[in-house]
Amino acid sequence: MHTKKLSLLAMACTAAMQFVSPQALAEESSQLVGKVTNVNSSKLFAGAKIDIKELGISVYADKEGRFNIPRIAPGTYTVEIDYLGTQPSTQTIVVKDEITNVTLLVGTASDTLEELLVRGQRSGQANAINKQRMSDGITSVVSADAIGQFPDQNAAESLQRLPGLSIERDQGEGRFVGIRGIDPNLNNVTINGLNIPSPEGGVRSVALDVIPSELISSLTVSKSVTSDMDADTIGGNIEVKSVSAFDRAADSASFTAQLSQNELRDALSPKLAGSITHKINDKWGIAAALSYFDREFGSDNIETNGDDEIEQRHYAITRERLGGAVNIDYRPDFNNQYYLRTLYSRFSDDEFRQANVYVLDGEDSEVERESKDRFEEQSILSISAGAEHERDTWTISYQAGYSRSDEDEPDALYYVFTGADTGLDGDLEQRIPQLTIPASLNDFSNYELDQMSLERGNAEDTELSFRLDIAKRIEWLGSDGELKFGSKYRTREKTAVADIAIFDGGFDNFDNASFATSSPDYGLGDFGPGFNRGALRSNFNQSREQLELAELDSRIESQGDSFTNDEDIFAAYVMTRFDWDKLRVVAGLRYENTSYSTSGSQVSLTENEDTDSLDLTIDPVNASRDYDNLFPSVNLRYAFSEKLIARAAFTQTLSRPSFEDAAAFQIIEANVRTQDGEQVIEREASVGNPELLPYEADNFDLMLEYYPGDIGVLSAGIFHKRIDNFIVEANVAGSGAFEGFEEAFQPINGEEATLTGLELSWVKSFNNGLLLSANGTFSNSDAVTILDGERFETNLPNQSDTVGNVAVGYETDSLSLRLSMTYKSDNLEEIDDGMLRIEDDHQQIDFVAKYYINNDMQLYFNGINLGDEPLYHYFDERNRNAQFEEYGRTFEVGFIWRMQ
Repeated sequence: MHTKKLSLLAMACTAAMQFVSPQALAEESSQLVGKVTNVNSSKLFAGAKIDIKELGISVYADKEGRFNIPRIAPGTYTVEIDYLGTQPSTQTIVVKDEITNVTLLVGTASDTLEELLVRGQRSGQANAINKQRMSDGITSVVSADAIGQFPDQNAAESLQRLPGLSIERDQGEGRFVGIRGIDPNLNNVTINGLNIPSPEGGVRSVALDVIPSELISSLTVSKSVTSDMDADTIGGNIEVKSVSAFDRAADSASFTAQLSQNELRDALSPKLAGSITHKINDKWGIAAALSYFDREFGSDNIETNGDDEIEQRHYAITRERLGGAVNIDYRPDFNNQYYLRTLYSRFSDDEFRQANVYVLDGEDSEVERESKDRFEEQSILSISAGAEHERDTWTISYQAGYSRSDEDEPDALYYVFTGADTGLDGDLEQRIPQLTIPASLNDFSNYELDQMSLERGNAEDTELSFRLDIAKRIEWLGSDGELKFGSKYRTREKTAVADIAIFDGGFDNFDNASFATSSPDYGLGDFGPGFNRGALRSNFNQSREQLELAELDSRIESQGDSFTNDEDIFAAYVMTRFDWDKLRVVAGLRYENTSYSTSGSQVSLTENEDTDSLDLTIDPVNASRDYDNLFPSVNLRYAFSEKLIARAAFTQTLSRPSFEDAAAFQIIEANVRTQDGEQVIEREASVGNPELLPYEADNFDLMLEYYPGDIGVLSAGIFHKRIDNFIVEANVAGSGAFEGFEEAFQPINGEEATLTGLELSWVKSFNNGLLLSANGTFSNSDAVTILDGERFETNLPNQSDTVGNVAVGYETDSLSLRLSMTYKSDNLEEIDDGMLRIEDDHQQIDFVAKYYINNDMQLYFNGINLGDEPLYHYFDERNRNAQFEEYGRTFEVGFIWRMQ
């Protein structure tokens, strides 16, 4: 055994000596740097391929359209520049100084596609395809040019156009992003290299609707990761890059003004946005962007419990989104870069919800009229500073970052009125349930105020991180490559605090009729009279002193929803990247140590029927755990030719449990009574599980890409994921600490889950102005959920077996048109009271028209959700309503001025 270890050590030393060959170090060489632009110097071309014919060297321009070759012998060389969308061009360059700076041109002065590659749909498609072609792993890209070709309000909606991606909507607007159907909690989101914490309490998923699309330079989705990336990404990694002055070939500025109208609420909503990039000189650059959108809209909703309850909901919402970014770059020379990146986004909802809840039980039928008046604000702040240095064959980069997300809901006010009527009847087994409502139920004098509550909630998620990466260009076994290693440290704190006051008395002098208004504009049935929002709020403020506080219920709700979680992650990695002729190998190993602690409360309520007493105890609960993981990764890229590329990947990743699932909280309710001369104690519990293991996944990918020329790509791929420690919520009563409980619901690690799928994509631009794109992802998953002791074999939650997009566009020098459709098949949402709750398939059609007044100005019209597609959920069978919600169509008109 000892001899074997010495042999392995000797082999490693021999390989290391080859990496730093003295002969290679001694050669006289120069450094070749440059950028790839067009003949007008108006655009930089990321992903352009640069071939130096005499040396057989091929490199790709980076995300800023720049390249750097550290060691090249002085001399005269022939360089070919290949960028999909133009004909290859050839230039002669002379390398003679220590640093030679060149400008390479894409296309020629007679290239008819040149202007269309600076703006419009072709620009977006070409940029994304060229970045995809140059990538080491399996990626999909949305460029800033492409974002403007769809009527997308935020980052989430921009991503839904990519192969394998789908979105979860809130009030009809895209919010969370799923990759290949995987739960958004299992994705990782970064902004300018920083991990972004979630503003919502209890979850890890980042609601990307807080990031306006105007602040984004590019969106990159990595479906296979490399070892220098965070491992907590079973679905994939979403990288958001904000604007930078060095992304542009010259100074630029833009201004957008827009008005939109939602036909369901018939209100006009303004939007203003602007951006500017300026290079102060060759060394300094600054970029800034600002976006403001004040949107009035709403929805009509009707939902059931699948048995005997129907609820009507009417939403009126004012959604305000404000976002800004300021980025500063300092580049004293070609070998040193310093940067500061900032992004701030604030998202708020001012919501008034009115609801009628009908319980159908013959002579015992009941009805509740409810109101919810709340203001919710979410914000994301991201600040990062770092640098990159080139030293001969070494590249050193480092970054420090701070990010914070928070959610604040101050003074949400709830009213509940109750009534009863024997003439109530309805039919639940329809997409839109039907109700027969007696006239007496539309008279507020027949109701009694039953409960009021004032709820305050705050969640805050902060993260501080430090990263160091070191790379060295090496030669090994006749191949040029790179050895890279580094580490990263992240410390994170997640808090959720609730302050809930429930009032159940002191209502004697309330006049219900004074709160009534005319019936709201509700399109799904007879809603009856509405509530006067201002009168309800004023009434509460004036009468609060006389209200009777349900102290026990208030303390239970407040303490049970409050917790603090701390998480420290240390990572270190080593990886290599080699090109052997047509084969590129990127392989590495990543180590991550996770240190996790949580603190909350055990809230115990004991009701003793014998003594007619209630006893409430609240005790602190703390827990902590550490674990280590190793993650190998291999990404292969084989170029059969310039047009045909195959990719394969094997990676191991994880996703840590959601903060709520792993939080230290326990809510225990006990009932004590004497029955047949013996004391009987019945206990129920809802608890978190700090001992949860993270999801762990083996990911296999195989992809074939064909680039037929011009602007186009045809790709097909298969993927398979095997997920261990899949987390389910189960009734653990009768086991462990819950022996003797009637019910005890707790998240636990379940059985293995699998996901297998096929991903197809086609993008093509024709010379006659026609543009076509289509993609589809077809998958199948298997998972096991245990509920009430029953074993359910189901699909993965939120897993749609078919996700697809189709877009048809047409473009000339002055006109750009695009009609697009997104489709997402039905998926399992959850198991509710023994029934499968299914989200029905969703198909949305959008339209964009742009007219270019000149090179700087354009007018546009957007039509969103033209088919008036609702959100529909059902129980077990499609005609058993769980939720039907409609949003109406939205139309937008706007003006854009752009200097570039």
